[in-house]
Amino acid sequence: MEKIVIIGGVAAGATAAAKARRLSASAHITLLEAGPDISFANCGLPYYIGGDIENRSSLILQSPESFKEQYNVEVHTHTLVSSIDRQAHRVVAMDVRSGEQKNFEYTKLILAQGGRPVTPTLPGADLRHVFTLWTLEDMDNISRHLSENSPKSAVVVGGGFIGLEMAEALVKRGLKVHVVELMPHVMSVMDAETAGFITAELMAYGVDVHTRVGVTEITSSQVQLDDGMLIDADMVLLSIGVRPTLQLAREAGLQIGESGGLLVDAYLQTSDPDIYAAGDMVEIDHRVNGKKVRIPLAGPANRQGRIAAENALGGHHPYKGSIGTSVVRVFEAVAGITGLSLKQARAVGFDADAVVVHKEHHTSYYPGSEPVTVMLVFDKATGIVLGGQTAGYKGADKRLDVIATAVASKLTVSDLADIDFAYSPPIGTANDAMNMAAYAAENKLSGYSPSVTAGEVDALVDGKPVLFIDVRDVFAFEKSHVNGARHIPLELLTGQIDSLPHDRLIVVYDETGKKGHQAVRTLVNAGLSHVVNISGGHQSLQRLALTVGFQHVKVALLPIEAKRINDEKQEKTTEAQQAPMQGEGPVLVDVRTPGEFLMGAVPGAVNIPLDELDRRYGELGNNSGRDITVYCASGARSAYAQMFLQQLGYTNVKNGGGITRMMAMYRQQAS
Repeated sequence: MEKIVIIGGVAAGATAAAKARRLSASAHITLLEAGPDISFANCGLPYYIGGDIENRSSLILQSPESFKEQYNVEVHTHTLVSSIDRQAHRVVAMDVRSGEQKNFEYTKLILAQGGRPVTPTLPGADLRHVFTLWTLEDMDNISRHLSENSPKSAVVVGGGFIGLEMAEALVKRGLKVHVVELMPHVMSVMDAETAGFITAELMAYGVDVHTRVGVTEITSSQVQLDDGMLIDADMVLLSIGVRPTLQLAREAGLQIGESGGLLVDAYLQTSDPDIYAAGDMVEIDHRVNGKKVRIPLAGPANRQGRIAAENALGGHHPYKGSIGTSVVRVFEAVAGITGLSLKQARAVGFDADAVVVHKEHHTSYYPGSEPVTVMLVFDKATGIVLGGQTAGYKGADKRLDVIATAVASKLTVSDLADIDFAYSPPIGTANDAMNMAAYAAENKLSGYSPSVTAGEVDALVDGKPVLFIDVRDVFAFEKSHVNGARHIPLELLTGQIDSLPHDRLIVVYDETGKKGHQAVRTLVNAGLSHVVNISGGHQSLQRLALTVGFQHVKVALLPIEAKRINDEKQEKTTEAQQAPMQGEGPVLVDVRTPGEFLMGAVPGAVNIPLDELDRRYGELGNNSGRDITVYCASGARSAYAQMFLQQLGYTNVKNGGGITRMMAMYRQQAS
């Protein structure tokens, strides 16, 4: 009879036990857990502290009793394994409550001990108001401190997944929160541009973010940083990383790998053929670059647990490795990464490149549309997708899963470009953000539309004579732009080509990259060859400037709109303040929406949105020959307004076209 002993009872261990029982009705399966709980939802701990999960019991997926009843698995909690006797196929353990020593024989052993939070050796790290978060007991200690001591301020040390989730939770509990991160930006596994989206959300909710600094001391009421700054802190959460639990494996003489995790082969077998391992403690192959890595994530841990159990019972199921897909939600903002970043891809030898697009997650005309960002990393020689990142308030997870599928399947950017994604106005767009990212990558690979990411701009302009051209409208330009950029709205670009230098690199950008692509094609077709577009446009420049900044480029940061927890989402009133139309003189009518009008309009214009024109045209007066000029964003809606007014009998109605041309005319007349 097979005797399967599993050490570790959370993600990988509990999954291995359940899988083993499904494979064998006769095997004797024993699960040993050093702590008091098995099979609990450790990823959900911050959400209970923050109040999103109301009931603690929701986090308990199994108990020793339910595991015994459902799977006939013998579970021993509070049981610390002290040694493995590989020759005798026996583990020695102790009940930490009673001190009783126990021996468990095995034919196959599965190690699933996971990891533990790294605790820094700095003064004050052992104070009672300093916490880590890894177990239900940790969660209970934090919740008790919040309830009994009513802290007003907190410092979260570490800007990774757990750190940022806990920053949100503590804000929801009413604390003033600071996040301290030693790396140049929070979410260091992501590019600075993606992290900028999360950083802006943290700041919007009042979280102070301190990067490139470390903690030197924790006192009863403050945290001191290595730059001398003191931060008030009634509680401190340490979240600076996870270290694999390897003492038992080391003492048993099992081989440790090059990345610091327990070495296993493709079948999750350790250097001992009768011992398998899974979860956060092992090192595995990265599916893109083939390197040995540690990826402490719940998804890979659960899959490894299943495979380890299968192979321990005679199976031959290889684990293909991981691509490290991970995602975080901070307040309403979501960002994720899969595969390799551009920097990682180049570091391991790929001739890699990347593009960025910002596009609405469903059609812009359907209510609730939000922009979603897609960064696609690909191999220049083959076009194969190597990785990517996404960010947005809606739809970021969906696009991340698409990229993960492409990476795992070794799809090319052309494969992605040709995929039919689900489309309906409330759900998607006819050309999804993934299609658009793939198109941009194809255009870059072919040379049809040269571009650089925001992160590459500094190196591009270092020591070179460069002309930046901002092709956005005047209102966007006046709020923020690259210092020294020349403002030429896209609609006016053709008329100013002769004034542009042919001997300098021209870098164009718009808000999201789309019009920048049009500008590149306009300039290339006019004979200018040294032209590139900033992929992702001004929006990407803003996110990078907010995190790591630029050395050779200056971009004014836009203000971050403050948000509050539990704010009721109300429709913003956008009634434009304007003078009534009096007399019979010429009138300029802006037929855009009130929101668009408030973003900037031609001086002297009045706002009658196209959708309201049928009931408000009387405001134009009774003179059918009155000189009326209508305009909108591009000239399309104003063409309909012109036709409608003409049908009503107004004989002197002109379509002024888009706001860019109208502003150019206004400025020309004013000068």
